[in-house]
Amino acid sequence: MGRPAGWMRKLTGRGAMRSPGAPSHRREIERRFWEQIATGITSEKAAEAVGVSQAVGTRWFRHNGGMPLSMLSPISGRYLSFAEREEIGLLSHQGVGVRDIARRIGRSPSTVSRELTRNAATRGGQLEYRASVAQWKAELVAKRPKPSKLVTNARLRHYVQDRLEGKVRDADGREISGPRQAPFKGRNKPHRGDRKWVNGWSPEQISNRLQTDFPDDESMRISHEAIYQALYIQGRGALKRELVSCLRTGRALRVPRARAQAKAWAHVSEDVMISSRPAEVQDRAVPGHWEGDLIIGLNRSAIGTLVERTSRFTMLVHLPREEGYGLMPRTKNGPALAGYGAVTMANALKKTVTDMPAQLWRSLTWDRGKELSDHARFTVESGVKVFFADPHSPWQRGTNENTNGLLRQYFPKGTDLSRWSAREIQAVANALNSRPRKTLGWKTPAEALDEYLRSVHRVLRRPVESAQYTSIAFGRRCRGAGVQPSMGTASDACNSGSSRRLFSANRGGDSNLSREPWNKGKLVGQKPPLKPKEIWAIRIYLQNAHGLMI
Repeated sequence: MGRPAGWMRKLTGRGAMRSPGAPSHRREIERRFWEQIATGITSEKAAEAVGVSQAVGTRWFRHNGGMPLSMLSPISGRYLSFAEREEIGLLSHQGVGVRDIARRIGRSPSTVSRELTRNAATRGGQLEYRASVAQWKAELVAKRPKPSKLVTNARLRHYVQDRLEGKVRDADGREISGPRQAPFKGRNKPHRGDRKWVNGWSPEQISNRLQTDFPDDESMRISHEAIYQALYIQGRGALKRELVSCLRTGRALRVPRARAQAKAWAHVSEDVMISSRPAEVQDRAVPGHWEGDLIIGLNRSAIGTLVERTSRFTMLVHLPREEGYGLMPRTKNGPALAGYGAVTMANALKKTVTDMPAQLWRSLTWDRGKELSDHARFTVESGVKVFFADPHSPWQRGTNENTNGLLRQYFPKGTDLSRWSAREIQAVANALNSRPRKTLGWKTPAEALDEYLRSVHRVLRRPVESAQYTSIAFGRRCRGAGVQPSMGTASDACNSGSSRRLFSANRGGDSNLSREPWNKGKLVGQKPPLKPKEIWAIRIYLQNAHGLMI
């Protein structure tokens, strides 16, 4: 035997309501969620910030199409908050009277009395006030759903829909079908795939054109924001959901403005902008300042390119696949296994930098790519200061962009770059470094770099007398360079393997570095910025690593 009809209205003054089921999250929490979204963070991080699961945050974002609507407006103080309802529930269970409760929370007694009656739980057949149920009931009856204008006005809906997805026609009015698009799956436009050919008017164009086409019909008016809401928000029912693919961007959800502005370049701060770069970089007078970028190939493959601004000397960074690439399914915000994630890129650059002396690595100018978002750690560990070019300004790294064009002769677009080994891409770098350049007076980059090294070297004068023994100062330099000197001429002054390779490489070159005897430490010219140990190390590196005889 059930309860008599109308018992709910007699008990609470309100008709029967559906069961709330599992306790839902309060609108107050959802409002805080959208406030976090407005700062530019992702739905997952916003959910964590307000204390709900990531699945709930994602559902809120997708259900509202990325549009908070009225969620960001503050709640009027005339309505009871959840904290006040909790206080009412506690005091009422303690037997405190209505007027005393109203006095403690600063409300009217009639407000408290109505709250205890209307929003009380009735599952047991009697009134039992619980704050969570009361909050759910209050939010449910507070909704004032209003039908969309596109639902009630079929003529207006047809006009909007035709301007969005209307057929493309030729000059004679015949329809042009165009390519077939993949079925809509609730996601963004197909990535690098065919899209349906439609009229593709924007909502703003439609909204303003209505005033021209129907100047005297006020019923044919709608704002562009109302059209966006009809497209993005589920449950509106005015326009088909798949019409979002007819928009120019093809986005299935609206992207918050703060997120769109901060997403791409959050890793670039003011102190690493190109405007903070030293003035000596611009005139190319001092080598050691590099420009870098990636050349991208098929299947997310890439090769790092580094070009020295003064000599145009090129180094290529091998970026192999990470372990597990192609074996595990791709997951959102999962590990970067393609080979040029932030951590992998910083480690690869650090390994490349440590192969050459520090004097030839003063700064690195990169584009705005997120592959170098770990630049702070790279700078600390390598000592190389990183700067980033301005947005949409590839001309600020013109040397690197030109070199990337030369490299496309060897690594064309649309090819898989992960198939080349480090030895093979190094051979390509050697080919470029051995190619004469017009900007260098038809010298090769390797020759230009070697010319700089010779120009800064300490030139030792020939002896006035025919001395056959090395000076004490020369012995100190040899020991400082990590080689062991012996008494005699320069031809037999060193007996280590590295020194023999160095002197044999310079045989027939600078006579001051070959078989001539040395003066007693007397120098000619100014003190160079590079020490002999560093210059010798550079030459040995260029010979052994790049096969250059200098």
